[in-house]
Amino acid sequence: MSFISPTYALFLLSVILLYWLVQSIWLRLWVLLAASIVFYTTQQPYYVPLLVASTWINYQLGRAIALPADWRDDNWPVAERGWQRRRWFLLWLGIGLNLLLLLGFKYVPFLATVLADLLGWEALPQQVTRLNILVPLGISFFSFECIAYLIDVYRGSPASQEFLRFSAYKLFFPKLINGPITRYAPLISQMQGQQLAMGDRLAEGLWLLAWGATKKGLLADNLATPVNLIFENAIRAGSGDLWLATIAYGFQIYLDFSGYVDMARGSALLLGFELPLNFDFPYFSTSIADFWRRWHITLGDWLRNYLYFPLGGSRQGLARTCLNLLIVMAIAGAWHGAAWGFIVWGLLHGLGLAVHRLTDALSQRLVWLRAFWQSPPGVILAWVLTQVVVFSTWVFFRLPNLNDSLLVVRRLGGQTADAQFGQKVYVESLGFSPFQLGVLLWALAVWMGATYTFERVLKLQLRWYVKLLLVPVCLYGVWILAPEGALPYIYFDF
Repeated sequence: MSFISPTYALFLLSVILLYWLVQSIWLRLWVLLAASIVFYTTQQPYYVPLLVASTWINYQLGRAIALPADWRDDNWPVAERGWQRRRWFLLWLGIGLNLLLLLGFKYVPFLATVLADLLGWEALPQQVTRLNILVPLGISFFSFECIAYLIDVYRGSPASQEFLRFSAYKLFFPKLINGPITRYAPLISQMQGQQLAMGDRLAEGLWLLAWGATKKGLLADNLATPVNLIFENAIRAGSGDLWLATIAYGFQIYLDFSGYVDMARGSALLLGFELPLNFDFPYFSTSIADFWRRWHITLGDWLRNYLYFPLGGSRQGLARTCLNLLIVMAIAGAWHGAAWGFIVWGLLHGLGLAVHRLTDALSQRLVWLRAFWQSPPGVILAWVLTQVVVFSTWVFFRLPNLNDSLLVVRRLGGQTADAQFGQKVYVESLGFSPFQLGVLLWALAVWMGATYTFERVLKLQLRWYVKLLLVPVCLYGVWILAPEGALPYIYFDF
């Protein structure tokens, strides 16, 4: 059941009506849980028992970690040490089980191949890589949310004492497959004093659904066609073609993923919940650090709170800070997929973060350098450098097989296209020229710039009734202009 489908529209409408018809929180929780199970069943019914079982295990572990110490023991220092050891053991048991679930489904063939290459085993990878393991949708988001919940409980946040509440949160269908990564307490606490979405809240929810559908169906899916054609024929493409595909993919993945999140947030808003913002104009960042504060915000928050800070953050000197950044971003790359390309992508972003940290430290010592980065030419240069790094590294994300991605990287400069490439790709398949594709990408960049200017610089927002009027216009545009056969969301693979 895709977000962009009449089936989902009927499903969401039914859930909204049923949810607001019942009055008690207990019944509403049951509605959410049942709806979430039905939603996932339409995707992968055979993995529903696995997700429910994993949810129950994490719920029980959270309760066990939150159990207080027995202060009746006269030797309370010993009792406290035993209590802390038990909580520590349960925390790492939970983290281990969630990582085992993630590794077992997502990384077994890849890790087996790496291990076999290191040890010189030839038969093992052939046997393991032939395993056709279908990865559960949303397993990466699911596991990271569970780990965050257990760590929060260990740090002192209250654990859920009702499995119904915890499972309704954990399996909440708008965020279940592609996030955003959401914490338990902020989401479930919103059930208190909920009111039916009306007026501006209703308009905002519908607008997010329509605008998210426009981003995904009308823009991202149409960009996918030239991106796929050019990258699939990369060995025959010229440097200009590959740059066009790289830039187009940068726009595609942003529109695809942010479109999903918009629709998830719109669905949740109509049910009385506000999911966290996950994108904040990331392509207007002036540093890689700024980019990660704007791109996939909830993942960046997870990486900072549950990896970067426990590793020591920036408290142990500049060299250790840079090392921590590389480690965290390598893990972030691996989280996206079991391929070297994702790890290289993460390491390159980690290197960019380390260079930014070194530059920032140098700027603190040199007044003229700090003044330059704060001046208009410095800001423009910082923006250009950031976008070059961000867009060029998307090659490894789009082509996680290093043979493919390195081929493209080598051909990004001074390469002439094959004589038949333009005819086959642009004339026969796409029906427009490279110049027209460039104009389209330029128009998208101008539209993003105008939106950023209105919303962030001028602080202007559309009135709720204007958004409500635009909803049918957007949906009609998607219906007429979206390519036939809705493409799966890019992040469904992660």
